[in-house]
Amino acid sequence: MSRIKPVRGLTPTYRALVAILRPGLMVFTRRDWHGGSNIPRSGGFIVAANHMSAFDPLTTTHFLFDHAVAPKIMAKDSLWKVPVLGSFLRGSRMIPVSRGTRNSADSLQAAAAALRNGEVILIFPEGTLTKDPDLWPMAGKTGVARLALMADAPVIPLAQWGVQRIFPQHSKFPRLLPRKRVQVAVGPAVGLDDLRGQPLTANVLNEATDRIMRAIADGVGQLRAETPPAQLFDLRATRGGKGTP
Repeated sequence: MSRIKPVRGLTPTYRALVAILRPGLMVFTRRDWHGGSNIPRSGGFIVAANHMSAFDPLTTTHFLFDHAVAPKIMAKDSLWKVPVLGSFLRGSRMIPVSRGTRNSADSLQAAAAALRNGEVILIFPEGTLTKDPDLWPMAGKTGVARLALMADAPVIPLAQWGVQRIFPQHSKFPRLLPRKRVQVAVGPAVGLDDLRGQPLTANVLNEATDRIMRAIADGVGQLRAETPPAQLFDLRATRGGKGTP
């Protein structure tokens, strides 16, 4: 898909980012997009994606923008302190996440308000690049489930594969040539209706999170033509159970 569909409500900074980055992505990637019909045509919703590469926000946003969606990305607040990048993040009204602090609740409230206003939130529920040796999605943190249930918003699972060849983990620079194939597929909304309206207990949040991550992992499996692991890699278990939701 080469033609930009009309997207409303973009800030000038967001439009500038698209104008700068999209042509390069068109040149250096071969795009294999699937499942666009699963993207809601109206109302706010959450897109939950697997996280393999520092390049992920670019390719996932490229896919969504090609389907007339301009997401707000939730990302760690330290990025807002990076020169130039921080200015772009502020200008495009992305949402900073203060991990492990009282301010993390403010991030969820800001995202919930955006959803109720009909906007789209892009989240990487693993909270960091996957540490699975085979790059399968890891067990997710519960923030995406909490947001979905408190804002009564649908969660659309997004699976991607191939971007790790452009910017591998532990690499300092992207590998733009030869041109890489990037696959992105979105599935139908994750079934959470039976959990909505319930108290947000640990059991409810963990169940919702597991369903979301399983939907993402199944999508990645389809792109890879492989079966995802029955038990997703749990980074918290390797750290003795420590970590933030």
